[in-house]
This record gives sequence, structure tokens and C-alpha cells, in this order.
Amino acid sequence: MATSGRADAFTFPAEALDGHLGGNAASIRATARALAKVESAAAVVLVEGISDQVALETAAVGRGRDLEAERVVIVPIGGAHAIGRFLTRLAPLDTGIRLAGLCDVREEEVFRRGLAATRDGFPRTRAEMEDLGFHVCVKDLEDELIRALGVAQVEALFDAKGDLRTYRSFQSQPAWRGREPEAQVWRFLRSSSRRNLRYARLLVEAALDRDALPRPLDALLATV
Repeated sequence: MATSGRADAFTFPAEALDGHLGGNAASIRATARALAKVESAAAVVLVEGISDQVALETAAVGRGRDLEAERVVIVPIGGAHAIGRFLTRLAPLDTGIRLAGLCDVREEEVFRRGLAATRDGFPRTRAEMEDLGFHVCVKDLEDELIRALGVAQVEALFDAKGDLRTYRSFQSQPAWRGREPEAQVWRFLRSSSRRNLRYARLLVEAALDRDALPRPLDALLATV
């Protein structure tokens, strides 16, 4: 990477990534790969984790977008509490690139504080955050997709992908037996990182097929 000020703003040593982005090897690699593209980006989208990155990239393909050709880079930051640090690192490029982001509702205030530290004027409302290009999932991306498709459609997808038997076994566990179906599906998706990443793509594809892409994803793509 070049040694200009632009490049220097994105030097994340491995130990810093490990210490501040959760220590997850896949997350560290995904973040490093994305940051390597930021210097020449036209737009940068900051998301909490890899599943958000996968979902957005899948949604973009479904909308006929080529993010690489458009120089739109999606950066998984390894958790919402890293937002301030990433926004600070991006500040030198702020006038040259479009910034956007996606977070869960429980992290909305964390993102808002990060934006306040690097922007003129505190975004007091969700609408003001959206004006800055930052969108909020209620309660999170998985929940948005479950509501967009409905439990029956998600279970049909589990069946098609060979996961329905495992899901039924999960439902019978004492801790989850009798719980609301939406809560059961949500927990099943999030109980395995591998499963969560796989279904981030599959659920978005299913939502696109039904023209039911959750608003935060649709609005964010429109931003960039």
C-alpha cells in the first residue's frame, strides 16, 4: 500500500485487529480485505459483522449492482463499539468518499455517538441518521429478514437446505420448547456462526425473489 496520508489512515496492525475486533480470525481477515480496498473507494459502508456484509453484497447482486465496479466497499468492523474508531480513521477521506452504515437497534445509540464525534451536529433521530446514510435494523438483520419472509417461508428454506430436522430438534429443547416461532427461528439462525453466514445469503435471496427486501437493506443500497 502507498505511504500517503490516505493509506496511513487505514493501517490496522494484526494485533490491533485481534484486540479490538473480537479476536475472530474470519472477522479479522474480512476486515483486512475490505480495508485494503478503501483507499480507492467511492463509497464505504460500515457494518457490524460478516453476516451483514454477506447480506448487503447479496442484495446488491439481486438489484443488478456490481459493487466492485462501482468501488463500493463494505467493511465489517467487528462490532458496533468499533464504529467511532473506524469513523475517525475514515475522516481524512470524508470529503472524497460517501460513507454509510448499518447497525442493530440495540447499537443505534453507539453508532449515533460515533457519528456525533466525527460530524457537525449530533444525529438526534433515526431519520437524521438516515440522512447521513446510516440505517438501523429492528431488532437486527435476522429479525428483519424473518419478518419480511414469515416463519413458514423460513422453515421451508430450512427444509430445502436440509436443516429442518436439526431445527425441529432445536425447537424441542427445554429452553426453547413452546417459545414464539419467530424467537425460535431467530435463535436457531444465530446459534451457529457458520449457519448465520450461510442463511444471510439464502434469506436475502428469498426476500429478493418475493420483492420483500427489508427496508434498511434497500435504503442503504439506495444511499450508495
